[in-house]
Amino acid sequence: MTLSLRVAIVGAGPAGIYAGNILRRQVDEAGGEVAIDLFESLPAPYGLIRYGVAPDHPRIKGIVNSLHEMLDEGTIRLIGNVEVGRDVTVDELRKRYDAVIFATGALKDAPLEIPGIDLPGSYGAADLVAWYDGHPDVPRDWPLEAESIAVIGNGNVALDVARVLAKHPADLLSTDIPANVHAGLLASPVTDVHVFGRRGPSQVKFTPIELRELGEVPDVDIVVYDDDFARAEGDEHAAHLLATNNQVKVMTRTLNGWRTPSDWEPTASRRLHLHFFHSPVEVLGADAVEGVRFERTRPVGDGSVVGTGEFVDVPVQAVYRAVGYASSPIAGVPFDESARVIPNDGGRVTDASGAPVAGVYATGWIKRGPVGLIGHTKGDALETITNLVADAHAGVLAAPGAAPTVDAAEGDEVLELLEARGIRFTTWAGWLALDAHERSLGEAFEGPVARERVKVVPRDEQVDLSRDGALVAG
Repeated sequence: MTLSLRVAIVGAGPAGIYAGNILRRQVDEAGGEVAIDLFESLPAPYGLIRYGVAPDHPRIKGIVNSLHEMLDEGTIRLIGNVEVGRDVTVDELRKRYDAVIFATGALKDAPLEIPGIDLPGSYGAADLVAWYDGHPDVPRDWPLEAESIAVIGNGNVALDVARVLAKHPADLLSTDIPANVHAGLLASPVTDVHVFGRRGPSQVKFTPIELRELGEVPDVDIVVYDDDFARAEGDEHAAHLLATNNQVKVMTRTLNGWRTPSDWEPTASRRLHLHFFHSPVEVLGADAVEGVRFERTRPVGDGSVVGTGEFVDVPVQAVYRAVGYASSPIAGVPFDESARVIPNDGGRVTDASGAPVAGVYATGWIKRGPVGLIGHTKGDALETITNLVADAHAGVLAAPGAAPTVDAAEGDEVLELLEARGIRFTTWAGWLALDAHERSLGEAFEGPVARERVKVVPRDEQVDLSRDGALVAG
């Protein structure tokens, strides 16, 4: 059976782009043909890479180069600034495509349900990340008024947030940080940023690279506490990790090098504190955040911790919870509210009875939850696409009332539908124009450092630049 498919992918981050590239390759190898439309709610592609990675991570953002190559081949068509479920329904996509793959990721903060968490001055880390990455759908201003800040969490996002808040704005100018973000950080009075984790130094969830970067921040002292290491003594689980895990060895060595003696005196104008064995129980304050109460914990030998009944109050004026991300439901697609994922079996979306929904698939964090690094999405996409192609060979893809083909007219009909609704969608040619404009802003920057680009933030401006640039290119 020769495959001839039209497939829609919802989400133009790494998960969606990897899925499209793997699908194209598998169908090509089978001697078939496939037309792929990549729908994205934002005007620009790359999702997490553009709007979820700290601006001072050039190594991670280098992934953009490979994603660019995949889209620049022209075999995957980008349709941006389109919200599936609002601008076009899932049923409308299913009638026009053999299969629809959801790769919408996880954009919201997971909840931290403790008293006081909703006080003014308490924020989700994902919202701050979206702000400092220039996401068009968050406010341009951010209330950076605290001298002391608590970041709750021991993963890479927690370290990113803490590092950006503690870093001097001048040291971010070489990145693509938007002008409004630089101005906001410049006005921040912060002196101390505290990062708190429930478990010990050996059970952190960040990576050696993230940890090492903390020690490279100019004029910021790293502070760790001997008492936290003393609590880990005799922990069999920590000892096992130290003996068997090279990453843990590297991070433990780094943390031990930062241990602060009792007579230590700060030398930098700002400090970034790393606290372990602290479990948050309440955000303190009457009308705004005034502090956080923690229960000290101790290890029990299996990687978990228990409370000790000892409580400490840490005075801060702002709290950021970085305890994980959560996905959002899409109208017309099954959703597991407790797990915050689209229910699926190997990427095949399933209904309430557990039966597969014909022609509907999921990949990335919306499929498996917000765990793993960006590179893990490749294996995720491979599983989903392999099952999709197997279903195509088995003849079980047909969506209700659909007879999709790879004929160009079918693809044009999708665009005509959007145009008839007044949806100002963007394209790959439009992204190239926006990309060139942002780079030109970087080249024109007059300051102490060279800038590769300066991000355009407002959605309407991004759309105008993209659509006008696409017309010129056309």
